[in-house]
Amino acid sequence: MKHASNLLRGAAALGLALAAGNASAHTGHGTGSLFQGLAHPLGLDHLLAMVAVGVWSAAAFDGARRWIAPLTFLAAMTAAALVAMAGLALPFVEHGIALSVAMFGAMLAFAKRVPAAPGLALVASAAALHGVAHGAELPAGASVAGYALGFLATTAALHAAGVGLGVALRERGAWIWRSAGALLGVAGVVLLAQA
Repeated sequence: MKHASNLLRGAAALGLALAAGNASAHTGHGTGSLFQGLAHPLGLDHLLAMVAVGVWSAAAFDGARRWIAPLTFLAAMTAAALVAMAGLALPFVEHGIALSVAMFGAMLAFAKRVPAAPGLALVASAAALHGVAHGAELPAGASVAGYALGFLATTAALHAAGVGLGVALRERGAWIWRSAGALLGVAGVVLLAQA
């Protein structure tokens, strides 16, 4: 009963924080410097997704293999960003990113039951959506090397934080995974409503 009460309080606080913020973190910001690249992934949708990828990877894989989901995410996001910079545009990308946060919530809730290959396919799909959004926001002909380097560095750091958290929580009871998944799912639904 205490766990359910804490979960409800956490979900309510997260919902209020999300309602106060802006879900669309992919417009109206600078894309020309290393500092802007370092700061951008700290937007709520990206932050939640990156940490969740690391946590899920630590739950799904052992040893050095726990880095496979973060590396998959970074590779798919980079590839999709390059394609978007070349002109690919997709509708409803913001909605897809919000849904990916909810999807990562489901993956955490069932962390020990999500098979590796389908889980990695979902990680790559979500990464592609993030990549398209970030690649499309870059102005044509802009020098984006500093921004991209900063963006990837912060993304990798958030993945590492998630892996560390996942390792620390790995042996905890199933309720912790369900609680984390439920909170992330609520976050994704709120982000989707704001998209």
